[in-house]
Amino acid sequence: MRDVPAETTHLRADARQNRDRILDSAREAFAADGLDVSMTEIARRAGVGVATLYRRFPTKEALVREVFAEQLAACTGEVHRAAADPDPWRGFCRVVAELCEMQARDRGFSAAFLSAFPDAVPVDEMRARAEEAFSGLVERAKGVGALRPDFTVDDLMLVLMANNGLVTDSVDATVAASRRLVAYFLQAFQARAPLPPPVRLGLRDALG
Repeated sequence: MRDVPAETTHLRADARQNRDRILDSAREAFAADGLDVSMTEIARRAGVGVATLYRRFPTKEALVREVFAEQLAACTGEVHRAAADPDPWRGFCRVVAELCEMQARDRGFSAAFLSAFPDAVPVDEMRARAEEAFSGLVERAKGVGALRPDFTVDDLMLVLMANNGLVTDSVDATVAASRRLVAYFLQAFQARAPLPPPVRLGLRDALG
């Protein structure tokens, strides 16, 4: 086997370290401030040049996908597990609570999950499958008489929009406030008197 020059090994190690610093810095920035953080600011936080950042991640969408790849998979997996729950009301409550807590803990992740990236086909497919699973769960919960019959999937966007407005001095306080808000919503979603007509809301509305 041909020996690898020491300087090449060193460069590869430096490249890996730069990549890790970029991902860590982006993850922290997105969690605190959402996806509006600029690539220049992420490069500054990572201690690398903007050119180095763009060599590793040619677009912001590519960086976002890499930062949140594991969380996206975990989130969609959670939706599918809840949809498979033999008790559809329990599964429904679980999905709403989990999504809102993820949003409260990490603003960047919730934005990444809800955003539509034009070149992110795997992300779009994962989200589409999760939405389909959630829609099925909604129908099952209605079928057993647990979820109010006038609930629509758009109402989940309404919940996320309200939850996104919770801003406190600490993550713990935001999560605690989110859990209380979700508890109010879940009580309201139980089969009761009819609501006013639903409002058609899209992903951009949920992101503000």
